[in-house]
Amino acid sequence: MTELLYLACGLFLLTAVLTLWRRELPVLVRMLAAQGVALAGMAALLAGSAEAGLIAAGLLVLRAGVLPWLVRRATARQGLDRRETRPVVNVTASLLTAALLALIAYAVSRPFVELDPSPASAAAPVGLTVVLIGFFVLVTRRRAVSQLVGFLVLDNGITATGLLLGAEPGLLVEIGVSLDVLLAVLVLQILSGRMRQLFGGTDLGELRELRD
Repeated sequence: MTELLYLACGLFLLTAVLTLWRRELPVLVRMLAAQGVALAGMAALLAGSAEAGLIAAGLLVLRAGVLPWLVRRATARQGLDRRETRPVVNVTASLLTAALLALIAYAVSRPFVELDPSPASAAAPVGLTVVLIGFFVLVTRRRAVSQLVGFLVLDNGITATGLLLGAEPGLLVEIGVSLDVLLAVLVLQILSGRMRQLFGGTDLGELRELRD
């Protein structure tokens, strides 16, 4: 079980790093779906009750199915504009930053790991690293859909960190949080569609140049 948990954590972290490496929006959506599968696998391996098992199943449906499908729909509407062409930070610098963020996550989470030196707690730096990577994607990408992917990666990292540190959310709490995330994705999808119709693209850097 420990080896399977670490395998799921490794896949979870790898998908986050690949969102920094790849710029094609359809590829980012596939990475998001794979990350949802890894997150659900982690929740299933850590489940200690029937309620936790239901939460794992819900994570699989929502994070690996529904949310990537909604982002894929938003991506399909981009037409030929389906690639992050001008990120604020290039790929090489992004990957180097990911390594630095991993070191920071390890240093920050070390006191928590020492309090409970279990296999799950030892993997907590993975969840915190994904949180930082998701935030980094959110602030360095120009396309609205890319930023939406960063937001979802950030949320997945927060969920994974809580699971690995032993915080078992109640079923109603997890459902409420998931519905909030789903609502945010729906709103951002509508906004990106309207931006595409009105301005011909979703590059937020170009929109900042507009003047009344």
